[in-house]
Amino acid sequence: MTKATQAIDAQRLTLILNDLRLPAIKLVWPDFAERADKEGWPAARLLAALAEHEIAERDRRRIERHLGEARLPPGKTLESFAFDAVPMISRAQVTAMCAGDGWLEKGANLILFGPPGGGKSHLAAAIGLALIENGWRVLFARTSDLVQKLQVARRELALEAAIAKLDKYHLLVLDDLAYVTKDQAETSVLFELISARYERRSMLITSNRSVGEWGSVFGEPTIQ
Repeated sequence: MTKATQAIDAQRLTLILNDLRLPAIKLVWPDFAERADKEGWPAARLLAALAEHEIAERDRRRIERHLGEARLPPGKTLESFAFDAVPMISRAQVTAMCAGDGWLEKGANLILFGPPGGGKSHLAAAIGLALIENGWRVLFARTSDLVQKLQVARRELALEAAIAKLDKYHLLVLDDLAYVTKDQAETSVLFELISARYERRSMLITSNRSVGEWGSVFGEPTIQ
């Protein structure tokens, strides 16, 4: 095979890979092919190696996109969380939960409550990060900020659509849920959000108050 023929084949392959939307293979196939020639790989091994590389790159890009949209506070990982300071929290149990398939598929929820400074937000963010790395979509939001956005949506008669957009996230982290408020409009949209996701899409809620005190936040007897 002449060099001219090889160049034509390479150009043709590039066009084919573009049409098939295989950008990772397009970038690396010359190096893989050279190694395959040197080491005498069978065709199946070369194809498998290229396919595995494409899959790995797609996973990496997906995780990168999901991290970008998640709005997680930086530097909050399970490795940096002080499990020793909160012995009632099991590292093994938290690690198992980070697989996600045992509870996110069911729309189950997780509540972390306790006094300020106990690491609730850190742990919530760390769980969110681990879930994203395992293929799930997560949104981390301060409750007050999200409620303000939902109030704007309500005024624009778009609350239902705004809540529906959050369905794309397997887990919605509501950080500091029981913030002090006297505005019934705020608690109303928050209640609608939680009701809409209940038993359909999971939530991870952090709060300085126990569940028994949430009635003072929502003003709803059903919360008691």
